[in-house]
Amino acid sequence: MSPEADYDAIREAVGHYYDGKFAEHGPSARGVDWNSPESQILRFEQLASLFADDRGRFSVNDLGCGYGAFATFLRERGYAASYAGYDLSSVMVEHARMGFQDDPHVRFREGIGLLRADYSVASGIFNVKLDFGEGEWATYVAETIAQLARSSRKGFAFNMLTSHSDEDRKRPDLYYADPCETFEACRTRFSRHVALLHDYGLWEFTIRVRLAP
Repeated sequence: MSPEADYDAIREAVGHYYDGKFAEHGPSARGVDWNSPESQILRFEQLASLFADDRGRFSVNDLGCGYGAFATFLRERGYAASYAGYDLSSVMVEHARMGFQDDPHVRFREGIGLLRADYSVASGIFNVKLDFGEGEWATYVAETIAQLARSSRKGFAFNMLTSHSDEDRKRPDLYYADPCETFEACRTRFSRHVALLHDYGLWEFTIRVRLAP
């Protein structure tokens, strides 16, 4: 039986953590706790492979949108997408709104109340577990992945730090997931059409789930 998770406490702590990162580093990769803009873009490319073949106008949820970097990525790559970003950090949401106030196809919301969309993505939101226990955090992660699935019509994708990272480089405040276990959980719970991407040069993996029509 999975440990209980205090979702409100987790979300409050995570929001406070990223408020601090944004205050320290501003609208940048470091401001959402990534090492570099290059690695941030590389992650976005894995997530966007979910809908790379969708040539029509579609809708995308971005859970943990930060200051709107994925929305910028989609526009720069020419995707015809209606975008909705959600984040626990009010300061990031406020900044993101200012950057896209003239785009009627982009909106940002504080919180995690996802509306239904064709696709949903989440980048980096499962990595920083702070002082929460492994079991409690794993329960929170599983519920959040289920939320991505419930909010998506065509598919969803997310990334996580891999348990195959070098042991001497692991940090106690970060969460490292088993990629094969995560793949199997998604295959049995959501869809047979699951891809595990573990080959793009970072100490993490991306799961891509295509849902049956």
